[in-house]
Amino acid sequence: MDNTMTRQFKNAIVKRPCPEMVNGITKAGLGIPDYQNALKQHDLYIQALESCGLKVRVLEADNRFPDSTFIEDISVCTPHCAIITNPGAASRSREIDGIQYVLSGYYYNLERIESPGTLDGGDIMMVGDHYYIGLSDRTNHEGADQFIMILEKYKMTGSKAKMKEMLHLKTGLSYLENNNLLIAGEFVNYPEFEKFNRIVIDPDEAYSANSLWINGTVLVPKGYPGTKKKVEALGYKVIEVDTSEFRKLDGGLSCLSLRF
Repeated sequence: MDNTMTRQFKNAIVKRPCPEMVNGITKAGLGIPDYQNALKQHDLYIQALESCGLKVRVLEADNRFPDSTFIEDISVCTPHCAIITNPGAASRSREIDGIQYVLSGYYYNLERIESPGTLDGGDIMMVGDHYYIGLSDRTNHEGADQFIMILEKYKMTGSKAKMKEMLHLKTGLSYLENNNLLIAGEFVNYPEFEKFNRIVIDPDEAYSANSLWINGTVLVPKGYPGTKKKVEALGYKVIEVDTSEFRKLDGGLSCLSLRF
């Protein structure tokens, strides 16, 4: 595994928030999202992706699935294949129904996580050709084992990380390439991440641990100056993106797109 190698993204897929997002799953305790403001924030998110050189495909909203704007959870896009997941929340299980058709326009190799395995894309962190898999309430051992088997089929590797507190692995981790890792909360003391140049996020800015490296630029949630300063000190260009309405549904920057 080469932690220093960097990848280049060309495409992103996003899904518009639907009015039913006000009924999405949440433990945040931050109130009900403002749908109109969420649409404006989503527009700016798309602009930020485009400014990083990505061609963004925008899927229409689907009011059957309140959380479906968090498209990262339903697929993992690797350089060699796309892996359609089996989301761990029952209300999200059918979100995967249409994504195979969409991804078939980009990938020849499509794989799938099958029940009883469950896996959310938010629990997957790619570091070169190695993938860390968070064992969470949404991703179980069976799902992780299937995922690792698929990776090995394409000469990639994976390893599991047990979790106790975070919703998803990438709630508290963001790999910024060049061996740089934003890290927060329970992950700070995990031995499997000691090999990285760890940038520890202050507890009062923990939400911003979910930042997003794209082609040398890092998207950071708006309103977290300490994290912004730490990322800029590493030499990255930073774009702040307001995701406050999505935070009300436990969502962050990486949750809102597939990038490949």
